[in-house]
Amino acid sequence: MALTNAYLVTTKNLDSFLNALRSAKAPERFTNKFLGQLDFTSSNDRLYIGLMKALGFIDESGVPSKRYYAFLDQGESGRVLAEAIREAYEDLFAVNKKAHELPVEEVKNKLKTLTQGQKSENVVSLMASTFKALVSYADWSGAASNTPIDTPHTSTVTAPQSAPAPSEPAPRSRQDKAFQLHYDIHVHLPESRDPAVFDAIFEAMKKHLG
Repeated sequence: MALTNAYLVTTKNLDSFLNALRSAKAPERFTNKFLGQLDFTSSNDRLYIGLMKALGFIDESGVPSKRYYAFLDQGESGRVLAEAIREAYEDLFAVNKKAHELPVEEVKNKLKTLTQGQKSENVVSLMASTFKALVSYADWSGAASNTPIDTPHTSTVTAPQSAPAPSEPAPRSRQDKAFQLHYDIHVHLPESRDPAVFDAIFEAMKKHLG
């Protein structure tokens, strides 16, 4: 976790300073002399060097970092600055993920808690106003874009299964195709009026054909 102690006594020239950085060629070392070349010559302007270190634009010896060079890209400078602010004020963003949207008084109160009374009221106020001034020049729409982007997973799409084709009736076997025989039995009854004769005939048929 981190919380920078860097601050500006006045932020009225911050916009001009950031624009001057983008317009000028990066120096081998960022020094007071280079500040003078950018027309920032007052004693208060020297605080920009400490702020640049806090934002990770230069190292402790003043040598520009990759972030400094990325900031020089007009299309990327806002996003790069937002990323740098998140790192420099990491503790503040740990307390509130949207710290950049807080009003200055609320930022001041959060900083009081985080510094645990080690900073004077005036210094905490300057830290809060510096933070808010930086925030206003940053592009927060892509501030969280430094999170690694996962490679899209290739999903396997299962093709819809077609309805099974209606099964064809099984071919009829030869046995099924064979002719079925029907037997017709003709019974010639004798000329008789005795019912017992006919009863005997039908009883015999039932016995042998049943």
